[in-house]
Amino acid sequence: MPVTRQPEKPTAIRTHLGAIFVSLELSRSKWLITSLLPGGGEKMSKHMVTAGDVADLLARFAELKRRAEARSGTYLPIIVIQEAGLDGFWIHRLLEAEGIESYVVDPASIATSRRRRRAKTDKIDGEALVRALLAYKRGEPRVCAMLWVPTPKEEDRRRIARERKALTNERTRHINRLKGLLFAQGISGYEPLRRDRRERLEELKTGDGRPLPVHLKRQIGRELDRLELLIDQIKAVEAERDAMLAAEQAVSPAPAMLLALKGIGPEFTAVLCSEGLSRHYDNRRQLAAYAGLAATPWKSGAIDHEQGVSKSGNPKLRTTLVQMAWLWVRHQPRSALTLWFKERVKQNDGRLKKTMIVALARKLLVALWKYVNVGVVIEGAIMTVA
Repeated sequence: MPVTRQPEKPTAIRTHLGAIFVSLELSRSKWLITSLLPGGGEKMSKHMVTAGDVADLLARFAELKRRAEARSGTYLPIIVIQEAGLDGFWIHRLLEAEGIESYVVDPASIATSRRRRRAKTDKIDGEALVRALLAYKRGEPRVCAMLWVPTPKEEDRRRIARERKALTNERTRHINRLKGLLFAQGISGYEPLRRDRRERLEELKTGDGRPLPVHLKRQIGRELDRLELLIDQIKAVEAERDAMLAAEQAVSPAPAMLLALKGIGPEFTAVLCSEGLSRHYDNRRQLAAYAGLAATPWKSGAIDHEQGVSKSGNPKLRTTLVQMAWLWVRHQPRSALTLWFKERVKQNDGRLKKTMIVALARKLLVALWKYVNVGVVIEGAIMTVA
């Protein structure tokens, strides 16, 4: 009986891409290394190392290279993928310094099962990352979203605006706590940010005419100590911000161009330059998507409605743009963007202002991007007097 050749079993995963594909599942205590060697079928190997043990990680990579070379007879590079998380970008930079091709992926962009209860383990997530990396290297469109990793200098520039935001939020909490303590005693109208806050504290009387209780007065004094410390720290951060903008104006005209527009001050300029406009975008859709201001339609059969903005981008940039849009309407009443906003609100009988202000924020971001990069002046915009 003649021997027939059995058909080769099809492989669901193409592993002959000439590389070793590795994913890193990072946690505070352990790092899970999931690897797929060429010619090994669909089986992926797992290896655990202690978190932060870079020497053990690189030793594991060297072992994978040795095994792949023994199997294929050729040298194969390693391609690594990891999720963006608490570890930041230092591991990515370390791998690139070692000559290893590395990618950082947005974990929310990887497709997952839509079951109501789906299994989730580090093993499953590690294999999913490897499959996403394979699809990405094969050139499959929209399989996942790889992050643009900023340089250490670009990453450090963002800290000033973000620290100021954290400090101002903390200042607001202390002010509200102080007002709440006094309001419980029948006292209103006390402003902790005034310079005479301590002198006015001595004059306060409760609603029934008594002086402030001893322990309450001491608690308010300690709250004022913390508040004054925050005020000094905010001033120091703002001084650093202004110095940074002054230094950037010698290299790039963007800060000076933004500051020349009425309604845009140093804080808005610092956020725009460090969070959004410093990056390269191919078109306005990429810009709006990065800020989380891209539209998200829902279309299926006869169903066709808009769900609002995606909110999947940079939250700091998006919040700043919405605040800037409200101020733009106030300080730039004759600009084309403000007139468009007022006309749309008028068409809705004065309703949907919040919805329209988000749309204005998206238009304003695109207009500022064109203004800074190409020099397209915003129609009707008022410039500040030098």
